Amino acid sequence: MIIDEHGEEILETLWIKTQEEKTRAEAEEFQSQQALEQLIEDGLVVSAGNGTLTLTAKGLPEARSVVRRHRLAERLLYDVLGTRDRVMHEKACKFEHLLDKGLDENICILLGHPKVCPHNKPIPPGKCCEAAAGQPQKLVAPLSELKPGQKGQVAYIYAVESDKLQKLMAMGVLPGAPVRLVQTFPSYVFQAGNSQFAIDREMADTIYVRLSEI
Repeated sequence: MIIDEHGEEILETLWIKTQEEKTRAEAEEFQSQQALEQLIEDGLVVSAGNGTLTLTAKGLPEARSVVRRHRLAERLLYDVLGTRDRVMHEKACKFEHLLDKGLDENICILLGHPKVCPHNKPIPPGKCCEAAAGQPQKLVAPLSELKPGQKGQVAYIYAVESDKLQKLMAMGVLPGAPVRLVQTFPSYVFQAGNSQFAIDREMADTIYVRLSEI
């Protein structure tokens, strides 16, 4: 029996769908079942007679912490790394597990204690948010969000277009360079070194500044 090239491709596709993908799905289901049984054993989740799962008093703070880490991870990926759409959610799912308790607070402080994720869902506040209540201030913020007189050092530049990046570099806007916002209207005027430059809002959005005291 001779099978041509197209026939072999069909056989390959069917094998992957009926064997490999099925095996992978069964393995994932088994792992999920094991994880659920462990949560129930640890007293974090209870299962009702109809199969409904409910968080226990012990499980509520753990679940809250997971949600907080995931949404902070999304915020970090969106605001700092420019990750968008479905990729952001997938990466956040993996990234949240890398955020040890304490590191999530450092990220929250860095982002200025954000209240919502990029999907506009609330981010459960942490102890750092309570401590900063009444005096919230981002450690890193785009130049467009600064007030006249605020200063700091350039943390990074998020400019997708190479011409914008080159223009900013020609102004001396490089990571670590000191900058100070002079005015916001009719254009954004900032000082870099001994020179002052005027840019529009779009350009000001690309310069992220690590703030220091005025």
